[in-house]
Amino acid sequence: MNIKPDFSKNANMAETAPAFLSVWDMHAYYGESYIVQGVSFNVHEGEILALLGRNGAGKTSTLRSIARIGSPLVTQGEIWLDHQPLHKMASHEAACSGLGLVPEDRRIIPGLTVEENLELAQIAPPVGWSLERLYDLFPRLGERRKQEGVTLSGGEQQMLAIARALARDIKVLLLDEPYEGLAPVIVDEIEKTLMHIKSQGMTTILVEQNAVRALELADRAVILDTGGIVFDGTAAEVLENDELRAEYLAI
Repeated sequence: MNIKPDFSKNANMAETAPAFLSVWDMHAYYGESYIVQGVSFNVHEGEILALLGRNGAGKTSTLRSIARIGSPLVTQGEIWLDHQPLHKMASHEAACSGLGLVPEDRRIIPGLTVEENLELAQIAPPVGWSLERLYDLFPRLGERRKQEGVTLSGGEQQMLAIARALARDIKVLLLDEPYEGLAPVIVDEIEKTLMHIKSQGMTTILVEQNAVRALELADRAVILDTGGIVFDGTAAEVLENDELRAEYLAI
């Protein structure tokens, strides 16, 4: 009889160190489909966490559940951000509490320029991320500030989506497939930006199919399989474990 290797030494268990974002025993459904099955993990302030797994493992559903997006429907569990109970909040309240979700489709607003997209999202007055600071972070956006956002290239639209999230002075950046469809040189540029905002104290959860690139960037990794956690540990542990990568990431 073949027995699957057990990589879940930290799965579904809270770490002993204080966490900035904590997910406890979260369950979520799309209709009758049980998508997120008792997921628990911690993210520490200033950390980049890679949330990985094969297609259909529940990565995006977990991210959307944390952001309190209406679907999937969370039926059980707790989500805490900097001592605030997100699980008791609607999606707009969770966003105001410091979550910034950048969805896979970016959702740039048609008819608005780059600058108008940013101004619409920005709190007034800006505390940490002024327009000029965002343009320093993304010089291409500064060069195209008067251009309609939806006419930008795919990479530039991704930069705009990230900048728009930062404009709200968020505490945690949630990225869903940020490298999807982008040329490697643009991925390099975005990774440098993510490392820069990490150096400024930003906490990030990264969902990405390009697992190797995500692991090279991240501090820690959580791997999902059929809606549950099978691994919670350092990114280096995953990169060094051929059996784990083959079993759950197909790399």
